[in-house]
Amino acid sequence: MTLIDDTDHLIEYSVAMDRMQEMWEERVADQRPDTLWLLSHEQTFTIGRRTPDAHLPAPDTDIPVFTTNRGGQLTYHAPGQLVGYLIVKLQPGEGVVDLIRDVENRIVAALAELGIAAERRVTPPGAELLTGVWTRDTGRKITSIGMRVGRNVSTHGFALNVTGDLSPWKLAVACGLPDVDMTSVERELNDEEAPTMERVVATIAGAFEACATPTPLP
Repeated sequence: MTLIDDTDHLIEYSVAMDRMQEMWEERVADQRPDTLWLLSHEQTFTIGRRTPDAHLPAPDTDIPVFTTNRGGQLTYHAPGQLVGYLIVKLQPGEGVVDLIRDVENRIVAALAELGIAAERRVTPPGAELLTGVWTRDTGRKITSIGMRVGRNVSTHGFALNVTGDLSPWKLAVACGLPDVDMTSVERELNDEEAPTMERVVATIAGAFEACATPTPLP
């Protein structure tokens, strides 16, 4: 899998969506290999197709809200968060749920390498989806996942909270779960023990077996 590492600067959300669409078209046409794009966004709320209005932040909130075509519900992006967009062609017989489970398991493995015991959760019948990755010891959510598959190629991906201010998560209902406690690598390990973003990037890239960094976006 090819890695694009754009974590040295913030990328505005709509700009990233335009570039992701281009990469999706290239992958559909077999003009690029499977790609993991790692980046960080400015402060942004994004909502999926099933997000109810009651879960949105108040109208006077300064943080912009973008509607997306991915699955999942509301999530939040900000500096200090590692976003991974996966533009990959699904294998024969593989569906989007299979892909999401694979992403969850790889992030669990990466977090274990960073010293955080984590897990994916099975959604009880009739409950809100528990897609994502949760810390095993504290029961907090550390990674949100929302994806879309079109013409057998995926877009969107995951958001792993590494460092930064977590309070904006409380301005809305994250992931369709009113009582969810969002956390970060920094919070779980304590400030003085938390790995650098560079180490987290390398660990995530290794978990997805991503290498060979091409020229990043301008």
